[in-house]
Amino acid sequence: MPRLFVAIDLPARIKEQLSALSCGLPGARWIAPEQRHLTVRFIGEVDSRIFQRVREALTEVRGEPFPLRLEGIGFFPPRGHPRVVWVGIRRSDELVRLRKRIESILVRSGLEPEGRKYSPHITLARLNNTPGSRIGAYLAHNGLFRTEEFTVREFNLYSSVLNNRGARHYIEQEYPLDQ
Repeated sequence: MPRLFVAIDLPARIKEQLSALSCGLPGARWIAPEQRHLTVRFIGEVDSRIFQRVREALTEVRGEPFPLRLEGIGFFPPRGHPRVVWVGIRRSDELVRLRKRIESILVRSGLEPEGRKYSPHITLARLNNTPGSRIGAYLAHNGLFRTEEFTVREFNLYSSVLNNRGARHYIEQEYPLDQ
């Protein structure tokens, strides 16, 4: 069964800037540049019938292209030993509206509402026993990271295949925002 999510791909120049941050943390498993994206809605494993329903439902999402900027670095979970390093997104009302449209259409098509609060970010690395002092130094050195603005012109339906090295993501369908 395919494991699905809706996400925004990043321009090559933004992925290059993120690659410059991908060092300096022992025990980090850095996400490959071509696998970096901004998840808008996680769907999960579905059968082929639901997959087709989701694919068709997303064609109903309407919106205009909008600007976005990556800004700041942090980690999850906020308490306890960090497991994920992420880059944040500057507040974007347009992104929030797109997220709400997608959520509404997916729920109308029969999916359960997503239960967790939306926290837009780009995952940079997954951590394994990384010393807290190194995480602190990394955040102090890179915490003011910020990209130039870029324009979001589409979102994508992705499938994800898990393997022993992590997940590989594949674009199943693109949805332009200038419809």
